[in-house]
Amino acid sequence: MKNSIIVFLFLLTSFSFAQEVDSTFVVIDSTIVDSAEVTFDKNDIQNTSALVAFYERLYQLEQTKQGNLNIVHIGDSHIQADLFTARMRNKMQDAFGNAGFGFTFPYSVAKTNNSAPVRFTASGDFQSVRNLYADNSKPVGLSGIALETKSNNFSIQLEVKDPKYNFTSLKIITPQNADLFDVSVSSKNTIIETKVPKRVTHKVKPGEVLGGIADKYNVSLKALKKANGLKSDMIRDGKTLTIPSKKTQPRFVTKTTFLPIDLNTKLLSHDYFSDKTLDKITIIANQNTNDYALNGLILENNSAGIIYSGIGVNGAKCADYNKFPLFFEQLPALQPDLIVISLGTNESFDKQTADQYFSQLDQMIASIKFKTPLATILVTTPPPSVLHRKYTNTFIVDYAQKIKSRAHTTGYAVWDLFEVFGGNKNIFKNAAKGLMSRDKVHYSKIGYEKQADLFFEAILQSYELYKSTK
Repeated sequence: MKNSIIVFLFLLTSFSFAQEVDSTFVVIDSTIVDSAEVTFDKNDIQNTSALVAFYERLYQLEQTKQGNLNIVHIGDSHIQADLFTARMRNKMQDAFGNAGFGFTFPYSVAKTNNSAPVRFTASGDFQSVRNLYADNSKPVGLSGIALETKSNNFSIQLEVKDPKYNFTSLKIITPQNADLFDVSVSSKNTIIETKVPKRVTHKVKPGEVLGGIADKYNVSLKALKKANGLKSDMIRDGKTLTIPSKKTQPRFVTKTTFLPIDLNTKLLSHDYFSDKTLDKITIIANQNTNDYALNGLILENNSAGIIYSGIGVNGAKCADYNKFPLFFEQLPALQPDLIVISLGTNESFDKQTADQYFSQLDQMIASIKFKTPLATILVTTPPPSVLHRKYTNTFIVDYAQKIKSRAHTTGYAVWDLFEVFGGNKNIFKNAAKGLMSRDKVHYSKIGYEKQADLFFEAILQSYELYKSTK
């Protein structure tokens, strides 16, 4: 057991963070829904041969009710918000078992958004930067966001708000798997009494003069005037004066002592396994180091089933993930069986050609395969959207065609979300049904959930076809 680490939390202390707030959030609008019918056609998985290994593992899980399968969904703002992924997580786990929440990150500490039922609060001074803005000197890893501090006087509290995601296994991901953090599952509060100068006041009554008040409290007139910022001896009735005093009064400070647990050092993470389920932990500094960077946490339980991890960054493109080798080096910590890639919308706003977009996607897939050779890969095409609120987005049309045309040669499966949602011709119909936000780039909460429903149906249909051949 490591030595106890004492963190002083003073009453009424406010938490401050040095980084700017990330304003690139998924906007959830209230929308007017009309009665126009929207149909979703051609909802299938293409090049299913790329998923045979995943389907076989899923079949074994279904038959034996043992072990778990890890699905990792990588994308931009719609994945960071955990709307699409939350729906998929629930559906996959309802069908095949819940093995844990999977990957999580202190988004609120990084001053950005995430709606998952794993909540974080913190004390301390943290800096953060997303992969699209960070240079390669920043420790951008599995989360796609660098979160770091040089102060060891911090604590990060993790609390699970949905009991079904209580956990027995915790993995901490750090750059180069450095031993930067301690973890506590218990703490003790002690009230300490200290002495502070006593505050004495006097409310001026009618007829009282400043000199008389000074005599009453046995202080000099000069000291009394100085304590109250007075330039003359004139005072008005009802004014409250501060009386200089050498007396003291008690002040009570709460001292919280966190008791670190022993972590097991693994190849890619520092792990803790609990005999009982947990719903909260506290992360504190390992006092043997000076620089701290956190790339993410993984929460699992002892049950058989699916772990569905979402990794998303607001505004991100394939190229932004490709800039940081640490992202791919840490990816095996999730032990992925299936990796879903959903990127392309932000590339269209940069007006990248299909060849430019696919060059970066191809590089990303190659890096994933190199680091996680046993994982199967599925690429979703970008959904229909407008460009700069008024132009037809022809770029994503070209991206969708390129993704599908290269699936066999590159070795990934495809879900054509662009086609399933009716292409650009259905944008205003989708918006009228309340499926899109006002910008007609992001989707509404029900829009992302509808996408997830359709994706789950396509996966399940494809899996059932696979089972019929056995």
